[in-house]
Amino acid sequence: MKMISKPAYPAGFPTLRVLILVTGLALAACAWYAFSHWLHSDSEVTWFPPAASCNLHTSPCSATLGDKGRVTLHVQVNGRIDALEVLPLEVEVEGVKATQVDVDFVGRDMDLGLHRFALSASAPGHFQGQGQVGMCTQAVMPWRARVILETAEGKMGSWFDFDVIRS
Repeated sequence: MKMISKPAYPAGFPTLRVLILVTGLALAACAWYAFSHWLHSDSEVTWFPPAASCNLHTSPCSATLGDKGRVTLHVQVNGRIDALEVLPLEVEVEGVKATQVDVDFVGRDMDLGLHRFALSASAPGHFQGQGQVGMCTQAVMPWRARVILETAEGKMGSWFDFDVIRS
């Protein structure tokens, strides 16, 4: 009687499978990084500086959109903007017909990921929604609220800086 034997495979560590897994994870991380930066891309936005310094914690902030109009952001909070708190957002647009308004919260000193919130039109030139700033390890985290308007002439926007104190 002849015995058929199975081929001998090393019983050691499956090196090839681990290398394939590590390569797949690295490619997924690279794809996530590229996609995140593509979403953050603001190269097609025409930016207009804020009109004056303001305090989003206590009052609305506005910016003139060149000779086209004006945008105003109001974060409705009692006291101050806190991390991880749901923030009612209102944007008023004057002189420009916006089809979509987004508010981005981005870290001024470090990349904290994508915090983009699409607002809904509640009346002509008036948009509402909710947003949230993320948590950070710093005692005082500098944030920037970027308001991006989609119009027939292209994207335009402005920004408003504020700080969040870790509680």
